[in-house]
Amino acid sequence: MTQLAFQVVGAGMPVAFVHGFTQTRDSWRPLLDALSTPLNAMLIDAPNHGESHASLTLAETADALVQTATNRTLVGYSMGSRMSLMAALRSPRSFPRLVLISGTAGLDSEEERAQRRLSDENLATHIEDIDVSAFIEEWLGNPLFAGLSRTNARIEDRLTNTAAGLATSLRLCGTGTQPSLWDQLNELPMPTLLIAGENDPKFCSLAERMNSLIPHSELHVLPGVGHTVHLEDTNGCAAVLDDWLQRTQSQN
Repeated sequence: MTQLAFQVVGAGMPVAFVHGFTQTRDSWRPLLDALSTPLNAMLIDAPNHGESHASLTLAETADALVQTATNRTLVGYSMGSRMSLMAALRSPRSFPRLVLISGTAGLDSEEERAQRRLSDENLATHIEDIDVSAFIEEWLGNPLFAGLSRTNARIEDRLTNTAAGLATSLRLCGTGTQPSLWDQLNELPMPTLLIAGENDPKFCSLAERMNSLIPHSELHVLPGVGHTVHLEDTNGCAAVLDDWLQRTQSQN
């Protein structure tokens, strides 16, 4: 079994964090600094990002998260949210709590997934054709990240990734590779926190749908921010997470 690269910071409640596409584990530093809850925080590099050089499918990534972060509250953002959700479903007793920021349970139909895999393949080829610096500029120009300042985007962290790594990540762990997990959401036994940004209507809708299906879930939509909730309003996201962590500490 492959273990992912990680760094453990601080002492306190055991929590593991999984970042989004093009990021590294260091993308969580601003949120950690804003949290008041003492954490033993495991910051994980997703496959083909940062120091996790293994190329893993989404299912293999989920199993690696189980191996790496068992008995920790699992927090995922965007791509990391999809990875975390799959890990929690594959091994529900491994994680006492689950936090999904700007996440999804997958595309509904095989036709949609096939179209997305084709789109991700085209994007992967494009990444390989240009350098990482040019791609990161293009990626952050996506309307999804309109509310993210260049400072909060932590571009230098993103530039530590490679074109080959990002392209492989899309091919193996892109949204089109994720099976529809909607019918399994009712199997999640742990307290689950869903966070989305008001200015990200697509993922607000997905979060509302997940909230209606996950038994022990609650949803927080942060006002005035988009997809990168925890970087656009770090203090607001930290306040929501602090409150929930403290309220659910004994609900395992």
